[in-house]
Amino acid sequence: MAKGLSIHIGLNSVDPDHYEGWDGTLAACEADAKDMQAIAKKRLFGSTRLLTSEATSTAVIGAIRTGAKQLKKGDLLFISYSGHGGQVRDTNRDEEKDRYDETWLLFDRQLVDDELYALFGEFKPGVRIFVLSDSCHSGTVVRAIPAFVGGGPRVRAMPRSVGKKVEAAHAALYRKIQKDAGPAETARIRSSVVLISGCQDNQLSSDGDRNGLFTARLRSVWRGGKFNGNLRAFRDKIAAGMPSDQTPNYFTAGTPDAAFEAKRPFTI
Repeated sequence: MAKGLSIHIGLNSVDPDHYEGWDGTLAACEADAKDMQAIAKKRLFGSTRLLTSEATSTAVIGAIRTGAKQLKKGDLLFISYSGHGGQVRDTNRDEEKDRYDETWLLFDRQLVDDELYALFGEFKPGVRIFVLSDSCHSGTVVRAIPAFVGGGPRVRAMPRSVGKKVEAAHAALYRKIQKDAGPAETARIRSSVVLISGCQDNQLSSDGDRNGLFTARLRSVWRGGKFNGNLRAFRDKIAAGMPSDQTPNYFTAGTPDAAFEAKRPFTI
């Protein structure tokens, strides 16, 4: 019988000691993680939840590596991330468009996309990985992030001005991470990965009071398990109810698996 594990990451703030005095306050990311975990439990996943200060690089990487050790062909890893997206300069030249590596902002440091690809490369052939990311991932859009105004939405992206300070202060750390992980394009991913993210690369994901905009729409489409379409239809239905300036993205990596993509979301 196939096995399902899930990891739910939600950060309402980050450690200002690493992020040069910036704490990245958000409102709804912890709630997003809790709601995604609730869905996973109903679908019989064994789950791990990491909220704000718990969501360190060591904890997140450790949870993913635990999945890599335990899961085998036909099993499913479900990862949800809600928090800020950021970027660091691309030093291994795998980002041809903007020369930046995209990141998830964990509590103690950024998790670089090259690292994530390398971690996925540790999974056995035939493992399925489903990722939901309610964050901004673009290395270009964060150059002009609007300031939060009371009553309006916060956006889930680290301002470029902060990103420059963080990268300058911790350049040796991020260069080593990129060197050790290697270029994303060379990662040998034998598993099958499907990512649905909260927006396109040239857009921003909005925070909210109860959930992020993407997560709120996702929950509405899921309807407590009544949604019956496949993964791409799930993304399309979510996108149909989103504003034109925030269009969820559908992305695959690793070994193509049409049977995986044809399943209902959260199906072990």
